[in-house]
Amino acid sequence: MGFKVAVVGATGNVGREMLAILDERKFPTTDVVALASRKSMGVEVSFGDKTLKCKALDQYDFSDVDICLMSAGGSVSKEWSPKIAAAGAVVIDNSSAWRYDSDVPLIVPEVNADAIVGFSKRNIISNPNCSTAQLVVALKPLHDAAKIKRVVVSTYQSVSGAGKDAMDELFSQTKAVYTASDIETKKFPKRIAFNLIPHIDVFMEDGYTKEEWKMMAETKKILDPSIKLTATCVRVPVFISHSEAVNIEFENPITPDEAREILSRAPGCLVIDKREPGGYATPYEAAGEDATYISRIREDATVENGLVLWCVSDNLRKGAALNAVQIAEVLINRKLIVAKKKAA
Repeated sequence: MGFKVAVVGATGNVGREMLAILDERKFPTTDVVALASRKSMGVEVSFGDKTLKCKALDQYDFSDVDICLMSAGGSVSKEWSPKIAAAGAVVIDNSSAWRYDSDVPLIVPEVNADAIVGFSKRNIISNPNCSTAQLVVALKPLHDAAKIKRVVVSTYQSVSGAGKDAMDELFSQTKAVYTASDIETKKFPKRIAFNLIPHIDVFMEDGYTKEEWKMMAETKKILDPSIKLTATCVRVPVFISHSEAVNIEFENPITPDEAREILSRAPGCLVIDKREPGGYATPYEAAGEDATYISRIREDATVENGLVLWCVSDNLRKGAALNAVQIAEVLINRKLIVAKKKAA
């Protein structure tokens, strides 16, 4: 039997990607409904070879919905996820609204799928931050092999992580540079075209940004609370895919060759690591792909049992939409939910 799926925030970058991935992966649906705010009512979005017209979230009856993929921001999720869950749909939320709630599982299927059983407490499952998702996919198999003590990560995050307006701003600023026009800054605190901005999300009292804090807190919740992690998150003038330079300190010895072999067999990972020009993954190659690409695996001789690696992943897919759909697949494959009987 198929499942009725609602996608909230269907007109956004991630919402559109969710619809595309549901179709690509032949998700067992009887019906898919696209939802958004009232101002987006009637806006058309694609679902495979079909066109769906968006309906208003605040006017929709969720009583016959089985799974709701929520990608409409934290404030909308805080208000609507409990209501949708109370109507009997399992909510898989892409915002940060529920990630740190002890009663809500924070899931990356390749890493901690077993934790999904806790969803029944609230009928809500949380998707991690895009930069965390790809990181823990790479860390999990290495942690199992040699136990990670500490991680130092620097991110190079694409503008799509800040939404469609951010992508438009990079495009318009780049065009302005080439035409010697005035550069307008709206979405970002400084110009992003041909520049880097070491600031994502709000600043916290300790000097870290909220994005950096998310990576610390989420890695502990998903992978292991004993792991120490520090992050520096940087916005870069790339449209799609986040990149990360990762220094890892282990409790036990592990060589680059061992790590390469482990990661080459790990779910969700694709190792491209030739020590030659072009023998590594970049954001361009990762865009539109499902894997977390891992390159530049080498020893970090500044610490005992240290490695360094480079990982790249499409933040709209594995960092958001794909991970949400994979969570839904886990629910179905493990028979944790049963489709509601629909009226004839």
